[in-house]
Amino acid sequence: MSGSATPLPETGTAWPELRDQMVERGAGDAKWRDGRTAVYVFNAGPDVEAVQKEAYTLYMSENGLGPAAFPSLAQMEAEVVGMGLSLLHGPDGSVGNITSGGTDSITMAVKAARDHWRSEHPDDARPLNVVAPRSAHPAFDKACSLMDLELRRIAVRSDHLADVAGMEAAIDDATIMLIGSAPSFPYGLIDPIDELGEAAAATGTWLHVDACVGGYIAPFVRMNGAPVPPFDFEIPAVTSMSADLHKYGYCAKGASTVLFRTDAHRQAMVFDFDTWPGGRMITPTLAGTRPGGAISAAWAVMNHLGVEGYRAKHGQVTDARQRIEEGVPALGFEVLGRPLLGIVAFSHPDLDVYAVYRQMYRRGWIAALTTEPPALHLMLSPFHATVVDEYLADLGGACEAVRGGDTTTMGEARYS
Repeated sequence: MSGSATPLPETGTAWPELRDQMVERGAGDAKWRDGRTAVYVFNAGPDVEAVQKEAYTLYMSENGLGPAAFPSLAQMEAEVVGMGLSLLHGPDGSVGNITSGGTDSITMAVKAARDHWRSEHPDDARPLNVVAPRSAHPAFDKACSLMDLELRRIAVRSDHLADVAGMEAAIDDATIMLIGSAPSFPYGLIDPIDELGEAAAATGTWLHVDACVGGYIAPFVRMNGAPVPPFDFEIPAVTSMSADLHKYGYCAKGASTVLFRTDAHRQAMVFDFDTWPGGRMITPTLAGTRPGGAISAAWAVMNHLGVEGYRAKHGQVTDARQRIEEGVPALGFEVLGRPLLGIVAFSHPDLDVYAVYRQMYRRGWIAALTTEPPALHLMLSPFHATVVDEYLADLGGACEAVRGGDTTTMGEARYS
């Protein structure tokens, strides 16, 4: 949304009045703290929120662009990346950076794969391509559009997982990257990364695992006893990964990590320009200025929670997911696949799920939808464990309203 020209006030307004205006403007926003929002926000509770805010403001004015000026930020970034690599089986020599979010991480991984390919084929100017499952995040489309790359999307299997054979068949000698998701956003399911690794190794292709949603939950869910399959650097062919700190790492927005098996792979991401009157400019990610608060808040939250805290928070997430999985079949829904982490999607053979969604929106529930097939979609947080019964009761009411012919539109819906 863009606005028309708005004149700057001639005189300033006192902060208390401005604050009141801001609170009033937010009155119509999603009430995510009450557990009725299952998209956009990851609610780990007031304790984590307090750490996010205070740690962010401590370094709000500092700039990650200047590590020499702010070595504290450089140290915190290195430690956050190191913790991520440790959780995701990063081998000796693996490296990474904090970015502004999943799209940034994905874009920089694609850029690194492209430039790495070009460094090995300096005289080859042909068009290049990326091979991905249909379920991969649209950030890959955005990255490929920016870099004039062809994205070859291959239909998923009937179980909604990547079709490895179909993807391998789409690889040619101008393919710079093969993509798998852990998990995919639409279905919350982990692609067969081990099989994709075999295809990548056989063809000599860079394999990127998009774990933006799963990178900072899957290791702890596995620690809690769930059968999470191999999906990260423990698979030798995995070259790079994206994993969002501001999702299931419960860090302040915007913070993600882009991780590489070796520094040689990461160096293909780095922008280094030294023929400028202002001097040499080196930026590891898409941004120049990088908010110090995002880095400091990530460091603080990860150290505040630790393994024990993350296991407990993610135990609440998977408990909520399992209870929803157990509850929705009684209402006629079918869960898509076998989710293991925090996302669950469920379709209905008889009802219009979009109409059900509108009914749930009317009752104050803000979530997402999956279109192939049409399904309700929840991305759960720890706090949702406290509202599962309420959600299922409202879902039952929504289904009955749809069966009764209620034609409520989104415009008529409102937050409760």
